[in-house]
Amino acid sequence: MKLGCENLWKLFMVLLLISAVSACHKKTVPAAPDMGSGSSFGSGGMGSSGGLDDAKWRELGITSEAEKREFLDKAANFENQDVYFDYDAYTLSEPAKKVLDEKIAFIKRWPKVKVTIEGHCDERGTSEYNLALGERRANSGLQYITNSGLGHVNLSTVSYGKERPIATGHDEASYAKNRRDHFALNY
Repeated sequence: MKLGCENLWKLFMVLLLISAVSACHKKTVPAAPDMGSGSSFGSGGMGSSGGLDDAKWRELGITSEAEKREFLDKAANFENQDVYFDYDAYTLSEPAKKVLDEKIAFIKRWPKVKVTIEGHCDERGTSEYNLALGERRANSGLQYITNSGLGHVNLSTVSYGKERPIATGHDEASYAKNRRDHFALNY
């Protein structure tokens, strides 16, 4: 009986080791496709449909080729216009409000599109402070949009703090480019 228990114990240990090794196996996650335009949907190299299938177009309420082209043109502009903030601030300037008014018009035109408002900061300050400031900046944009009469069902916010700079310099011009809300389309 002792030999049987010993073999059983060895078998159990081998199975446990195999289970542990397979659980630690690195999963391969495919990289997000580079669409060439810096946007999350892209039109670069994807043809006139921007890489979306017909079901997704219908879900967005877009049926004709003309509507698809209009959407893709306006969507690129939507994502390429950021809202900028002064140093250590999250209040919206008049130029920022004008940019947000254009974004509101886009969202009203295509209300089924989902938008993530990303709050960003420059590299000065601690990571914790900048995450909190980025959150306040994203919430300022969200609040302005919802105060315009739009609900925030398809709007979300995220703060990246200083973790995703758009300009990598260590001067005021670079810092000014990094203090922003970026608007990403998700679908």
